[in-house]
Amino acid sequence: MDSKNNQVHQDRPMGFSDATQFWNERFDKEEFIFGKEPNEYLVEKASQYLKPQDKVLCIADGEGRNGVWLAKQGMQVVGFDASDIALAKARQFAKDNQVEVEYSFSDTDSYPWQENTYDAVIAIFIQFADRAMRARIFEQAYKTLKPGGLFILQGYTPKQLEYKTGGPSLIEHLYTEDLIKSLTKDFETLELVSYEKELSEGPRHTGMSAILGLVARK
Repeated sequence: MDSKNNQVHQDRPMGFSDATQFWNERFDKEEFIFGKEPNEYLVEKASQYLKPQDKVLCIADGEGRNGVWLAKQGMQVVGFDASDIALAKARQFAKDNQVEVEYSFSDTDSYPWQENTYDAVIAIFIQFADRAMRARIFEQAYKTLKPGGLFILQGYTPKQLEYKTGGPSLIEHLYTEDLIKSLTKDFETLELVSYEKELSEGPRHTGMSAILGLVARK
């Protein structure tokens, strides 16, 4: 965490403008704060379950490391983020990689979720949401997937508070398997795992980490 004040700001419920200001302050640097390589869990599961031409939505895609990688695999990628600074970096990153990603400046509540639209929804470390917002995100992810579509998620578990190598500082923002089961009760769970692993995803996600992975089908 950057400071005690930022920690409080990060962990309280934020409106769109608050979230934009908070994340813009983080992303407003030349480096990619989560690196340019895609999330390892996403790569593994996308390679296993997804195929070229799939239409994929990336929630809070930040600087574009995951959305751009998916587009490079031949998928039709749509993404959004609450930081316009991150999106400017993501759009340039897509251009540099000679792919197209349809990005929107939005948070999860203002995004125009369309029913039965996507083959997959990707949610990688989207844990800065209060309980009510988190429930809405999972509901909207289910709604926007086509029948048979996949929800691929990775996030930190409460043990991450011991490692302090990334993620929220409030335990209620972290994932347990029971929490995820309750949020995905309408889905068919294909995989739900908790594990510990060294991450190397830019300066914000580096070191031993306690993480959870989910693949669920509508």
